Amino acid sequence: MSHNEKDLEFLKIAIELADSVAEQGIHPFAAILVDSEGHVLMEQVNAYLPDKDMTGHAERVLMTRASKTYRPDFMADCTMYVSAEPCAMCSGAAYWAGLGRVVYGVSEKRLKAITGNHPENPTLDLPCRTVFEAGQRKVEVIGPLMEDEAAKVHESFWN
Repeated sequence: MSHNEKDLEFLKIAIELADSVAEQGIHPFAAILVDSEGHVLMEQVNAYLPDKDMTGHAERVLMTRASKTYRPDFMADCTMYVSAEPCAMCSGAAYWAGLGRVVYGVSEKRLKAITGNHPENPTLDLPCRTVFEAGQRKVEVIGPLMEDEAAKVHESFWN
């Protein structure tokens, strides 16, 4: 599984989006859904605030929105670009929505090392590949990519 220039382009947009919301005090996670033609269909940032929803991860919320809008056969040709590797919950949401491909920045392992046991982000060190491999259909995973750039916002936000 290899990446291309478009993957780097869209991942950079997701990382920049995460960085921009961190300045507002929003957990710095962002996800973008892109179709097979390279059109951005949806963007989502972390939705922990204002209600302190621990399940308000950008990827999970994006996949809920996408699942209500698109059928799994369409989603199979889409890619979700995420600033950080999807956790088990978000990977499950992507799987159930029918997503075909994930490209992510910072790994869960590195994120866990950065955040520690922060009460607002008790990161799981469970690779999304492991979650997807337990499924009955293939989800292509590319990452970590641009990991240092993606980790930078977390290093400043969680400290």
